[in-house]
Amino acid sequence: MSTLTAIHPRQALFGAEHRSPTLPVCDHYAGVEVRMHKSLALQAEMADEPGRAVFDVTLDLEDGAPVGGEHEQAELVSEILNSSENAWGRVGARVHAPSHRRFEDDVDTLIKKAGNRLAYLMVPKVASAREAQRAVDSIKAARIKHGIGHIVPVHLLIETHQAVQEVADIAALPGVESLSFGLMDFVSDHRGAIPASAMSATGQFEHPLVLRAKLEISAACHANNITPSHCVVTEFKDQRALGVAASKASRELGYTRMWSIHPAQIRAIVGAFSPIASEVEDAIEILQDAQKAHWAPIAHRGVLHDRASYRHFWHVLERAWLTGQPMPASIEEAFFTA
Repeated sequence: MSTLTAIHPRQALFGAEHRSPTLPVCDHYAGVEVRMHKSLALQAEMADEPGRAVFDVTLDLEDGAPVGGEHEQAELVSEILNSSENAWGRVGARVHAPSHRRFEDDVDTLIKKAGNRLAYLMVPKVASAREAQRAVDSIKAARIKHGIGHIVPVHLLIETHQAVQEVADIAALPGVESLSFGLMDFVSDHRGAIPASAMSATGQFEHPLVLRAKLEISAACHANNITPSHCVVTEFKDQRALGVAASKASRELGYTRMWSIHPAQIRAIVGAFSPIASEVEDAIEILQDAQKAHWAPIAHRGVLHDRASYRHFWHVLERAWLTGQPMPASIEEAFFTA
């Protein structure tokens, strides 16, 4: 193959400066110490075959810390981040909300003690674009204060009326890597005007106000090349309901990541967000033919393809890699080996 035909799809289709969002498709939350360790053990187990983490673990300071023990929780999370359990570098932490008295201490402790090992920091309950900016600035200031060179990406939880109204501005903030939707707080903030059924696995896809919020968050993320992360399914024992919800989030609402709140949810979410085998096969064939054609238009099985569709199929193949799907060794070596 000539030098020209060997141009990588990222360079040929997006340019050298472009960086696609490449977060794992599942974000699993754990706040109790024993569950933190179990989650990291499962992360290692599922990473063994593909050789990479297929889901993230978020260690929780907000809901995981006992009242009065918030600083100790931050210390514990820092220890785990620095331990050998964080083998794949895909562990983040959720801090308290910016309006909470413990926010600054959470950020300072984590950055000071484990800033170089943090995959990201999740900031909940941002009330507005201005508050989101303050949170980003606080995290950056802590890095500078403690001499941490690693830039810690910021994930934000959108769960208030004003935050939904300002979601386009929030998604555009430098340093923000992902936005998540906080379903239960969003419903509760409607003061009973939205029924409790809208927090269920099926109802959250039926109520117009909830659906509108989800779509606005997803659209804002894609417009700014960051990752939209879908909310929880609280019926954690109902695998069918979870699978349907995850499939709807991925295939209908444009989400590329989803929260897990129980280990039993992780594999179902990864599976639902994975492209099907025929999609992966088509992507491989089309991208190989396109590369041979120097990325000029081609015909594949009687259908015309050009750079617009090549970009789509590259994202399909990238998602397959992120979710640990098997693919030919030649393709993995050519496209995904640094």
